[in-house]
Amino acid sequence: MIIAIDGPAGSGKSTIAKLLAKKLGFTYIDTGAMYRALALKVINLSLDPNNEEEVLKVLENTKIDLVDDKVFLDGQDVSAHIRTEEVGNVASIVARYKKVREEMVNKQRQIGINAKNAVIEGRDAGTKIFPDADLKIFMTASPEVRAQRRVQQLKEKGFLVDYNHILQKIIERDKMDYERKESPLRPTQDYIIIDTTDKTIEEVISYIENLIKK
Repeated sequence: MIIAIDGPAGSGKSTIAKLLAKKLGFTYIDTGAMYRALALKVINLSLDPNNEEEVLKVLENTKIDLVDDKVFLDGQDVSAHIRTEEVGNVASIVARYKKVREEMVNKQRQIGINAKNAVIEGRDAGTKIFPDADLKIFMTASPEVRAQRRVQQLKEKGFLVDYNHILQKIIERDKMDYERKESPLRPTQDYIIIDTTDKTIEEVISYIENLIKK
């Protein structure tokens, strides 16, 4: 069974997908982490993410693996390094390129096929990677709540950030994700939309479990 969970940054999709996969005993596939891993390498090599040709060359010589909750870039665990604001911004840029998305989709689809039972989350999990997923969920929340969640998340990791700055970055990233030419962030009619603005994690997971039973 394949469960696809899509949605913008801060909607709760990563937290929910991870917990749901653990509860069901399914493989968890974090597609966004793969783009972030590529972005981290672009940053480490001091390359211009707006140079599509350079980004593609980097991807050709890059190995990205997902093992449990960890992300490995060329054999190194980069799980903690890919969650910065800078990496997220660069990830949104490199994710615009058609060939980058095609290569990533192939990798992500193969992971799901090998797993057989998986919860895959990202921004095109149910539209491009697994359009025939058994269950498609689009999670959303207000930009203000998503910014609050992001600030809290960063504070817990020891980063001091400004709420208004994070809110502005989320709005800018939404615009980039929704308007990009390749795989724009938009749910299709076969998605079940869940607004997590006023819902707890437990309420969302319980709701999804009921959907699975149906």
